[in-house]
Amino acid sequence: MNPHATCRISPAGPADVPEILAMVRELAEFEHLLHEAVATEEGLAAALFGPRPYAEVLIARVGADTAGFALFFHNYSTFVGKPGIYLEDLFVRSRFRGQGCGKALLKAVGRLAVERGCGRFEWSVLDWNQQAIDFYLSIGAKPMSDWTIMRVAGKALETLGARAE
Repeated sequence: MNPHATCRISPAGPADVPEILAMVRELAEFEHLLHEAVATEEGLAAALFGPRPYAEVLIARVGADTAGFALFFHNYSTFVGKPGIYLEDLFVRSRFRGQGCGKALLKAVGRLAVERGCGRFEWSVLDWNQQAIDFYLSIGAKPMSDWTIMRVAGKALETLGARAE
């Protein structure tokens, strides 16, 4: 690929769902978590473009090729008293890395956070992904080392969410 190619960022539309899902699977493979990637086109389309959208996606394109994506959603900080944006996934296909697409995606989401009056823009990164950590540090991100991510999923979530009889 041309290292001087322009990376264009635009909001995803319903026609982008198959490509987004393909990149989600590529990301899962990169993170050694392909066995956890059970999302479907139907589910993703409903979550992004259904009657109650749960997330948004920006697509990075170089020429006619889809280079990457950022999937994000709003959260809320009671301490700041403002909404925030949580970046669930940032992914740039390997052949497009180093061309500015990742930075362009982050800047675009950051711009949305500012325009929407958000107080925070946050995401998680795998501890072993030093290349990503170095990149995030280079743009001014700060690791939140005092916090541990907690998760309830699967059977534990079903048990937690069960109605008392």
